[in-house]
Amino acid sequence: MSVRHTPPPGLAPGDPVRLQMRKWDLAAHWGADVVWLGEDEHGWWAGWPEGTPWSRPGADFVSFGAQVGLFPRERGFAATFYERAPGSGYEFRLYADVTTAPGWEGAELTCVDLDLDVIQRFDGGVFVDDEDEFAEHRTRYGYPAELVAEAERECARLRRDIESGAAWTSEALAERWRQELRRVTAWR
Repeated sequence: MSVRHTPPPGLAPGDPVRLQMRKWDLAAHWGADVVWLGEDEHGWWAGWPEGTPWSRPGADFVSFGAQVGLFPRERGFAATFYERAPGSGYEFRLYADVTTAPGWEGAELTCVDLDLDVIQRFDGGVFVDDEDEFAEHRTRYGYPAELVAEAERECARLRRDIESGAAWTSEALAERWRQELRRVTAWR
């Protein structure tokens, strides 16, 4: 997958962007049409209002609450910040997928999902998920040893970042970008 590490020229807050996660064989994984919000020192930001449809082969769902995603320019993760949505049953505040470094193919923001996830609940608890899937896919997709080592390093780094309250994980930052999402989608 050949990606650019700069957004398309002329991309403005509120513009539609296709977010397409892939698996190592480049097959489509989760994808949605989202809203470009901008960028800061942490990376690129996109958002999706409540009711945004998401799909992957064999599954789909509709998002709840105003959610924003951080896609760092030089690290291997994609993080989603969830808004509390009473009645949704969803208990996660921050869900960080370990990925290849995000990049752009045309107006599509993309990366390869490497299975491991670092998740923070609304109650503050942090855990790593899908280690079994990572082990299975190492064999199925033939992940190179260097990729495995980098994914494991990034997973450990994400956990440290979240547990220590690194700047990019703050709820105030996520809320600032949620406000931008509300601003640019107010006309809808």
